[in-house]
Amino acid sequence: MAPNSLTLSPSIDLPLPVKPPTQTSPSLPFFPFRTLNSPYSPRNLKRKPTLAASVPRSNAFTEQVIQSDTNQTSLSSSKLVLVVGGTGGVGQLVVASLLDRNIRARLLLRNPEKAITLFGEQDEEKLQVRKGDTRNPEDLDPSIFEGVTHVICCTGTTAFPSKRWDGDNTPERTDWEGVRNLVSALPSSLKRIILVSSVGVTKFNELPWSIMNLFGVLKYKKMGEDFVRNSGCPYSIIRPGRLTDGPYTSYDLNTLLQATAGERRAVVIGQGDKLVGEVSRLVVAEACVQALDIDFTQGQIYEINSVQGEGPGKDPRKWEQLFKAATSN
Repeated sequence: MAPNSLTLSPSIDLPLPVKPPTQTSPSLPFFPFRTLNSPYSPRNLKRKPTLAASVPRSNAFTEQVIQSDTNQTSLSSSKLVLVVGGTGGVGQLVVASLLDRNIRARLLLRNPEKAITLFGEQDEEKLQVRKGDTRNPEDLDPSIFEGVTHVICCTGTTAFPSKRWDGDNTPERTDWEGVRNLVSALPSSLKRIILVSSVGVTKFNELPWSIMNLFGVLKYKKMGEDFVRNSGCPYSIIRPGRLTDGPYTSYDLNTLLQATAGERRAVVIGQGDKLVGEVSRLVVAEACVQALDIDFTQGQIYEINSVQGEGPGKDPRKWEQLFKAATSN
């Protein structure tokens, strides 16, 4: 990800100093598009959509800070996680975390060569790379999804016109059409898709969010969220605050694994789109990976920030407590 643009989401980068490691929305229009015979395309949909997660609760905002730091890794060889946007600021950390846990990963990339630059030569059994662009439905061949059990989608672009918009890489094409095309191609056997979105998507017509939404980034992210929710596909949605730490797009895998969230390691999770603040990219990536194994996060939307203090690290019990505290309020 380019470090010279603005952000409220994992795909919108603000000009923050990069520290090296070791140190509601409009109703959703259903535009014509290729479905690839997916059970999650509107015309093939047979499951009843799950909508409850999108309704703000009267006491929807809850936060929990747990100060603990453990490094517990898990072995989950039965999973095959497709990471979309795996060379971006959050996506590359998701991939590094999966590899560190011995969880098989498959990357869907516009430029597969980037995978070697970031992650080095990896055993095909551990890391697979497929070429494809979610903006183009014809790229999403069913073979890409063979054997995939989970999907983590970290795609996005900048909120304001920038060099990253070159090649029609706008919020509409990436955050709306790309997500729509991806979800429409997913197999019925998928256990879960985790979508990384942004705080503020339900308030894009209100200040200060309307400024960030001048070119539609929050609106299109919300449309992407709505399509996921209404698809019938099992899902979890993570909405980060303003991103800090990284992006580490110039570092290799070993360096990524040594990256730390500085002093902001304590995690705050809320619901109802009332959480405002900052969050480390490392925390966002860890939340995505942890949610894969926490059943009650399915069908839920969470906002996430990080604050000064010790955090849950990789401890699944601490993460489960954090998500549970947010979900039960």
